[in-house]
Amino acid sequence: MRTMERTRNDLAAFLRARRERLSPADVGLPSGGRRRTPGLRREEVAALAGVGLTWYTWLEQGRDIGVSAAFLDNLARVLKLDAPERRHLFLLAHDRPPAEPGKTWCVVPPLVLRLMHDLPHAAYVLNLRWDVLAFNAAAEDLFGFDRQAPARRNLLWMLFTDPTLRERFARWDQQAPQMLASFQRDYARASQEADIQALVDELQKASPDFSLWWRQHDVQAPCNGVRQLLIDGIVEPFEHTTLTIDADRHLRLVVYARQ
Repeated sequence: MRTMERTRNDLAAFLRARRERLSPADVGLPSGGRRRTPGLRREEVAALAGVGLTWYTWLEQGRDIGVSAAFLDNLARVLKLDAPERRHLFLLAHDRPPAEPGKTWCVVPPLVLRLMHDLPHAAYVLNLRWDVLAFNAAAEDLFGFDRQAPARRNLLWMLFTDPTLRERFARWDQQAPQMLASFQRDYARASQEADIQALVDELQKASPDFSLWWRQHDVQAPCNGVRQLLIDGIVEPFEHTTLTIDADRHLRLVVYARQ
């Protein structure tokens, strides 16, 4: 928790505005006849949020009091805040956005598909589970994603079970652990998702190397830098980078370019 010296007045104004836009019917309360002011009363918000009227009044008056993340989540529910409004509430009250659980399921926006196919370099789109959701022709030439059925078109699965892709990465035994360490970070963000846990469980059975390195719990930042790829018997350096293209959907565009 923290005091809200810099933002408490803005927080107070935001809470009043969001309270006043709601009607009793919006939150399942009887209207109670005519009201002198629009929206919900403070005592109604306090009761719905499970706090005392005096404490909530202090909060809405901009008093210097601390609030917990659990309370803010509850208040966001009571005030029917959408995702951007909830984020704004946390920024005003805690000076940081709320913790968001990672989601593995998502759809690639059409504009991202167009941009990816317009790139002159190999590019593909990953989610937190490292499913290859889309790729351009250059990426297919480089990595052979079409060799896998759509349900198996997962970069981590291919890295540890596809002999052809394994040969593509020169010094695979050095590069594969680095990539797995990057995946560990994404796994931590979406570990509550059943499909990502199923992938890890299956890979531990399918690949002794994966099982060994997974238990080491090495973690790295997102993959960027140079990878050595074996092309027609010659090791070639490829610069690669990962670009966030949709933070809310946890989508990343990975690009490989010859040095």
